[in-house]
Amino acid sequence: MGFASSSYRVQRMAMVTSILLQPTLAQSSNPTRKLLLNLKAGACAGSRLSLRRSRGVLENPYGFGCIRILSANRIKCIRLATIATLAAPQEAPTKIEGDEVYKQVVLPTNETSEALVRIRHTSAHVLAMAVQKAFPNAKVTIGPWIERGFYYDFDMQPVTDQDLNKIKKEMGRIINRNLPLIREEVSRQEAERRIKAINEPYKLEILESIKSEPITIYHIGDEWWDLCAGPHVERTGQLNKKAIELESVAGAYWRGDEKRPMLQRIYGTAWESEEQLKAYQFLREEAKRRDHRRLGQELDLFSIQEEAGGGLVFWHPKGAIVRHHIEDFWKKTHIQHGYELLYTPHVAKADLWRISGHLEFYKENMFDQMDIEDELYQLRPMNCPYHILIYKNSLRSYRDLPFRVAELGTVYRYEMSGSLHGLFRVRGFTQDDAHIFCLPSQIKGEIRSVLDLTEKVLSQFGFKKYEVNLSTKPEKAVGPDDIWEKATSALKDALQDKGWAYSVDEGGGAFYGPKIDLKIEDALGRKWQCSTIQVDFNLPHRFDLSYVDSNSEKNQPIMIHRAILGSLERFFGILIENYAGDFPLWLSPVQARLLPVTDTQVPYCQKVVEKMKEKNIRAEVSYGERLSKLIRNAETQKVPLMAVVGPKEVESETLTVRTRHGGELGTMKIDQVIEKIEQAVTARSFV
Repeated sequence: MGFASSSYRVQRMAMVTSILLQPTLAQSSNPTRKLLLNLKAGACAGSRLSLRRSRGVLENPYGFGCIRILSANRIKCIRLATIATLAAPQEAPTKIEGDEVYKQVVLPTNETSEALVRIRHTSAHVLAMAVQKAFPNAKVTIGPWIERGFYYDFDMQPVTDQDLNKIKKEMGRIINRNLPLIREEVSRQEAERRIKAINEPYKLEILESIKSEPITIYHIGDEWWDLCAGPHVERTGQLNKKAIELESVAGAYWRGDEKRPMLQRIYGTAWESEEQLKAYQFLREEAKRRDHRRLGQELDLFSIQEEAGGGLVFWHPKGAIVRHHIEDFWKKTHIQHGYELLYTPHVAKADLWRISGHLEFYKENMFDQMDIEDELYQLRPMNCPYHILIYKNSLRSYRDLPFRVAELGTVYRYEMSGSLHGLFRVRGFTQDDAHIFCLPSQIKGEIRSVLDLTEKVLSQFGFKKYEVNLSTKPEKAVGPDDIWEKATSALKDALQDKGWAYSVDEGGGAFYGPKIDLKIEDALGRKWQCSTIQVDFNLPHRFDLSYVDSNSEKNQPIMIHRAILGSLERFFGILIENYAGDFPLWLSPVQARLLPVTDTQVPYCQKVVEKMKEKNIRAEVSYGERLSKLIRNAETQKVPLMAVVGPKEVESETLTVRTRHGGELGTMKIDQVIEKIEQAVTARSFV
């Protein structure tokens, strides 16, 4: 299909590896084309590429036409760029000359490695001990392990890069001394006495918050101790100091309260081995390269205009066209799956939010109310009450259920300025919101349909690895037990029917119903919360929703909240980082750029562009610079398809086509190029 012709097909592969190579260049055995891998453009992920050493030869089992080694020494944790490979399956694998075998590095997580948790927790303690040795007046607070390492908060002078180096050296000395970590149980009174003796006021406050006894303390040797429940390694010498790095310093209010003291938070990362640290460092640098805030500016996709206010997104033309195609796909897909599309207001009377309970439970996340003609109005923080009002607008029979409605609804939520972060944390955003009103007996079928729709939508954007969690009834909940049990069983059955593995968070559901949360995995192996399926027994009761059953009696329907992308803003940020701004053809802001060799070919290029636009292809002409610069500009702006046009192309009414991922594709007739673009767009593929 598309540009995957009989000669070539497009493949995308990723690996998390560290490869040692001799200073040699692999030569191609394919006379047709030499394929150059861009070893700088990729990213790490969980998948792996296997190259085996066999008598001094690295075998390439994937049939690459050729690989040129761009570095004579070491290649770290690379993700191969999209490459064109020979499609003929009967050809023997190409071999790469080399003398060393690579070593795979798969990064563990806190969930998969208890040893890693112990390492990170102990590293936080060693950090605190080192800080107080280097800066005796520093006061300690808390120091947990986190997803990628650990941190510790200190009440002390501002920490500089020079201070971090000093602290790191002190940590190294503590590790080298191989001091034991000793667990001790003491009474609350004894813990309080010891804390007061060393004048640690924050520890007193922490002690007050600990409700259980006895109080546990962990010592490092006989020189330093901390209130702690563990776990830890047995001795500091078990930490690999070459696998520990102090990363950054940030300000953090004590207990997250802006009225409390500002502390110095030192972030660090710790791993089981030096190789893991290096793999993580590569991933971190790759994440910086993919940062959606930087790429958003470089590719002219969006901006946050401080003159208008923080957390408010301005979609530029290129970003807006991507959003348009996301929305268009979303709407068409939902209509196909039986949803009715809605448009509802951005404000409503404050009383609506009182009935829904938002003013009682969610007020701190809502903007201030507006007084309009002596009535209070509220910017909406959610879409749910609006969809409920539409349900209530008509008398509903059991025959009308399920009733499915969906809206790309913009909501507004108050966020502190310090928490705003590009597209990931904003004050105004558009949710891909949907609500299903159904009978209790329909819950399982509707949940299963939502799971299928979720998979269909996310897979179109390249996301096919998920982490699924089911959260069940908490201690405080509304609704009868039998409905909770029925709803929870329906969620479990739907997940089992789907064949998806999932984890259960017992008691982690909302007070108004159980839910399913789904995280997607991006090209760097990072997980992003996007999709949520939430059963709700609360709002139907608050709004007195009903339907008439087969006995002509009124009953309360079940309400299911459902989002797949989460919000368009956040999902767009995820897409930018997942693709490093290098979108697949169907999403690319500019799909084709024509590059005339001289101004003489401009009129021809303009006619071709007009013809492409008639076919809904996003094409443009770029001229006025040297051809080499025009090509570089197109590469920098990540235009997927370029066509160089000279006198020969004008005369023959053709285009010489070049793609970012497949290289030169040769000279083609205009209609042939248009057809292949249309095929690639339909297939949602790269070119």
